[in-house]
Amino acid sequence: MRTKSKWSPGPGIKVQSIATNGDGDWVVSACGPSSGICPDCRKQSARRHGWSYRSLQDLPIQGNEVTVRLRLSRWRCSYRQCGRQTFSDPIPDIASPYARRTKRVANIVGLLGHGTGGRPGERLMNQLGMPVSDDTILRHLKRMALQIDDEPPARIIGIDDWSWRKSWRYGTIIVDLERRKVMDILEDRSVASVAQWLKRHPSIEVVSRDRCGLYAQAAREGAPQASQVADRFHLFQNLRLAIEEQMSLSGRATGRALLPDEDIETDHDDRALHEEAPGMRLRNQLRRTHRQSRKEVFETVHALSKEGLTCSEIARRTGYGRRSIAKWLTFETPPDRRRGALQPTSPLYFEAFLTQCWKDGNRRGRHLFHDIKHRGYTGSFSNLERLLATWRRAERPESDKDK
Repeated sequence: MRTKSKWSPGPGIKVQSIATNGDGDWVVSACGPSSGICPDCRKQSARRHGWSYRSLQDLPIQGNEVTVRLRLSRWRCSYRQCGRQTFSDPIPDIASPYARRTKRVANIVGLLGHGTGGRPGERLMNQLGMPVSDDTILRHLKRMALQIDDEPPARIIGIDDWSWRKSWRYGTIIVDLERRKVMDILEDRSVASVAQWLKRHPSIEVVSRDRCGLYAQAAREGAPQASQVADRFHLFQNLRLAIEEQMSLSGRATGRALLPDEDIETDHDDRALHEEAPGMRLRNQLRRTHRQSRKEVFETVHALSKEGLTCSEIARRTGYGRRSIAKWLTFETPPDRRRGALQPTSPLYFEAFLTQCWKDGNRRGRHLFHDIKHRGYTGSFSNLERLLATWRRAERPESDKDK
């Protein structure tokens, strides 16, 4: 059996006995401290006036209910000049005044009630061994809401949109970033509604938002005294999108970096190369350059192996994985990379048809998307636009590329 000290519901409480009733539930009998401190004059008193009992619901044990039978003393204040004659033992760390359950149980009631609701929370609490009615859960949530209203006004808030229905209807969520709590949810994401809400909260000093101009305008109108900052999530998201866009400009960033400037220029004397589509021509050049770079790495690995270095040492010097080094050493020539078969979800599956349309002057994305859709294309329009964007950039004059 657990020691009595581990059964104590809080500091200053002494456990006297632990017993079970006929239903298998536990009853913990405990008493308060041997002396009290007057809340008015802060004088300690050991003159007991009487007793009072409180029954508190506590955390369960193996699914069985636990009830704390707590005996508290009522003390007489020994300081004659104090206006209070008697006082009882305060237990703020254990339970709130007039509460019927401990604070740790009340926290669970609030958490499950906020996440599930009244009746679902009632069923879940009964299964956990802490029976609470749905009405009690709702009353507890209302008391928590009143306590939030008593808190100091917010100074730093975060504003972002959220979807009632994706790509159809959006609302606005406002969060107190200092307390990490949701302050309010607006039905739309208009400038007027957000600005009106900010005007009702003049204590706001900092507004954290995304890069959208809608919330920027709302903050300027509703909280001109507040400083506007970009939140970390959208900064990282914008950085990721910028990196992806730069890496997708030429299909493969490593091949473009290794490709000399004179190799990128179009060879007008080579008729076969000139007849290719711009995207195909640039992609073929990048493939040849990447194949050449892999060949140089392959030769470097074999040269280091002939010097007597182990695979682990070669991996540390080159930065490649040890398994890749060991596999390359089993080949005499660089192994060809296996490419997956193209599917109708990729616009490259219809590359021959798109190339012919491009040569004929049909370069509008919507028209090409409609044509390949009738030929079995099952991908999205954005994938086709990314392919056509590489072709347009390849045909762009050098003066425009430098801008």
